[in-house]
Amino acid sequence: HMSRARVVKITPTGTHFAMLLAADGRFLAVGAGGEPALLRDADDRAMWRPTEDGYRHAATGRLAKLESGGALMIDGVAPNAAGELAQAGPFVPAHGPERLPSDYLRSMRRDGWVCLTQVLAPEVLDGLQQVACTDAHAQREHDRSQPQLNQHVAVGRTAAEPVSLWLVRQYMRTDDIRFGHTPALIVLGQDDGKRNVQGWHSDYPYHWGIRVAAQVPTHSGSTALGVQRNVCVSEFAEVRGATVFKLGSHAENHGPPEAWGTAAAHAQAGYRAARGLPYDGPEADVIEAPAGSIILYDARTWHRAGVNRTPRKRAAMLQAMLPAFVMPKNDTSRSYRAFAGCAAHQALNPRERDEMQRLLVHRFPGPGGNYAIGPDAELTEQLRG
Repeated sequence: HMSRARVVKITPTGTHFAMLLAADGRFLAVGAGGEPALLRDADDRAMWRPTEDGYRHAATGRLAKLESGGALMIDGVAPNAAGELAQAGPFVPAHGPERLPSDYLRSMRRDGWVCLTQVLAPEVLDGLQQVACTDAHAQREHDRSQPQLNQHVAVGRTAAEPVSLWLVRQYMRTDDIRFGHTPALIVLGQDDGKRNVQGWHSDYPYHWGIRVAAQVPTHSGSTALGVQRNVCVSEFAEVRGATVFKLGSHAENHGPPEAWGTAAAHAQAGYRAARGLPYDGPEADVIEAPAGSIILYDARTWHRAGVNRTPRKRAAMLQAMLPAFVMPKNDTSRSYRAFAGCAAHQALNPRERDEMQRLLVHRFPGPGGNYAIGPDAELTEQLRG
């Protein structure tokens, strides 16, 4: 059975910007005034084109060179010894996006989704595939002894990927964003023709098409209450179970139609045997994208899991990204506590470590400062009794 959904194929250009990272993980940037500075955000000011003779700044054309040992030269001159840049090294180049961040943001505001094609560095992608035990690492055994986030620096590095985080903050119009749940890799095996397949829905916190008590009751207008970030750990192809969307549906005032087969319906035992698979006709869209890509979409967008018709497992890292004023879907404080002491955390740079703390620890202001929120184990037990 081949679906009749429209295939949106993302083809890589093969050329990428570079980002130049200071020792603390901040980005070498050039602002409108032409002066180099260090930034925490990977926006257009931090984008450099690799050239024969160094790195050419995307907007201003200034030329940065990294000498041996990571010393920085800009237009042939070393930074002023008294300034921040002179102390900030050694600088290292990092793999960046294909397009300018502002270009991606225009697409996302227009369409409600965007694909950052092959935005992950090859070694980061390889680390994710190791943890997922897929692709080049399909023969590996899963490590059940520790959380995925703690198993390899690649998981945290992907979670802190700077261009997608900048886009999510801009799209939701707030710098203060959180993970709805701890980053984890989801592996989709070959379909057996019988098991239930997730039906159509909109993601947390909207939860339209899903049978849960906490749903956003009305359309949130120009306020986006969530962005979903799907990392293609394996290549996303229709035949291998790539996510199926109705692109642009975030602009509707409601969830997916019942006739398409909602997640609530498809969660019922025996539903597939009785009714078949959820809708996969020409109104639906499958995004096919290479491994190492990140697909961002407004959480209102109708979508469902794909069906993997191949023997090759497909891995993805799914993340609900929320403004801090929306309650997270799961507790992430425990995960952060376990992560903060481990080797994978130490291997991140200071910017990435700081980002992970901001994303995983939910705080509320109270007398005497900010308090981290966590679940109450005793009360949970009391309510169970």
